[in-house]
Amino acid sequence: MIHKTPASILSQELTTPLVIAGPCSAETEEQVLRTAREIAALNRVSIFRAGIWKPRTRPGSFEGVGSIGIEWLKNVKAETGLLTAVEVANVKHVQEALQHGIDFLWLGARTTANPFSVQEIAESLQGVKIPVLIKNPVNADLDLWMGAIERVQKAGITKIGAIHRGFSSYDKSQYRNKPMWELPIELKRRMPELPLLCDPSHICGTTDLLFNVAQTAIDLDYQGLMIETHCDPFAALSDAKQQVTPSDLGKLLERIIIRKSSVEDKKFLSTLEDIRDKIDELDNDLIRLLAIRMEMARAIGQNKKNSGVTILQNSRWNEIVQDRTKQGMEKQLSPEFMLKLFEIIHQESIHHQKQVMVNGIEMKKKNK
Repeated sequence: MIHKTPASILSQELTTPLVIAGPCSAETEEQVLRTAREIAALNRVSIFRAGIWKPRTRPGSFEGVGSIGIEWLKNVKAETGLLTAVEVANVKHVQEALQHGIDFLWLGARTTANPFSVQEIAESLQGVKIPVLIKNPVNADLDLWMGAIERVQKAGITKIGAIHRGFSSYDKSQYRNKPMWELPIELKRRMPELPLLCDPSHICGTTDLLFNVAQTAIDLDYQGLMIETHCDPFAALSDAKQQVTPSDLGKLLERIIIRKSSVEDKKFLSTLEDIRDKIDELDNDLIRLLAIRMEMARAIGQNKKNSGVTILQNSRWNEIVQDRTKQGMEKQLSPEFMLKLFEIIHQESIHHQKQVMVNGIEMKKKNK
C-alpha cells in the first residue's frame, strides 16, 4: 500500500509501515533519477529522500550539491509520483524547500541538538502546512528530543513524526550509533500520538545489521522506516557503507514480518491477561524486596557513620558487579542488563546512605 498524500502518511493507523528511501546525498541528476525510478518500481516506498545540504563533521568533505538538487527532486516527483523529503538545518533551507514544493522536511540529529536552530526553523514554519520529521539528537537526551518536537508543534505544525537514528557513544559497539531502544520507547510512552519511524541506516553504519534493526523497530510498533538507498552505493560520495541498492531494499522489505499491535482473539487475550497478572505479582514482590534492600542500605550507612567510614567502598561494588553479572548470566540475563540494573540499585543505595549521613550532621547542628 503506497500512501500518496502527505496528509495521509503520518498516522499511527497505517496498515503497512511507511517507507522513506533514497540516497544519503543527491550527487547528480542522473544518480537521483535512476535511484528514484528503481525505488518506485518496488511499489513499496512512499517518500523519496535525498540530502541536498549535508552538515559534515569536518570541512572538505562532500557537503551536498545545494539548491540545484531541489530541481532534481521536483523531477523525481513529476516522473515517479513519489513524494519528496529533504533535511533542513536553517531558515534558508526551509524557505527554498517550501518554494520548490518539497513534501516533507526533516531535522537532522545535529540540528535537533541545538534549541536555537530548532526555534528559528519552527518560527519560519508558522502558518505553513507541511509534515516535519524530527530525528533524535546526537546525544542520548530524551528531553532535548522532546523539546525540538514541542517547538515545532508550537509553531502550528500538526503533522509531526519522530525518527530514531541511534545515539553517539564512546563505547565500543557493533553499531555506528547505539540504538538505545529504551529512549524511543519512553518517547512513545510520553507522546503516544506521535508517529515514530526508525532510520536503521544511521544506527548500523553498514548494511550487515540493517534487517535486524529494521525488524526490531517494526516489532516495537514503529510506524515506518527511513533507509538510505543508492543506485551505486560503492560510488556514493557520502556514507557509502550504509546504503543499499534499490534491489536489496526490495529484498529487505519483503523479509520484514508485520505483526499485529492488537487482536480480538479471546484465548490469546485470556492467556495474556493471566501472564500479566503473574508479572504484576512478581513486580509487587520486587518492589517489596527493593524496599527491604534499601532498609539494609540505611543500616549500612548508619554503621559507616558511627565508624567514620566513607560511603563508597569500591572493592565491594566491584565484587557485587562481578557476582551479580555471573548469577544473571546463569539465568540467561545479559551482562548489560545486570550491570544497568545494579548500577541503578547501587545509586539508590548510595542515596539512602547519604541521607543517613546528612541527617546525622543535621542532628549534631541542632544539639549545638
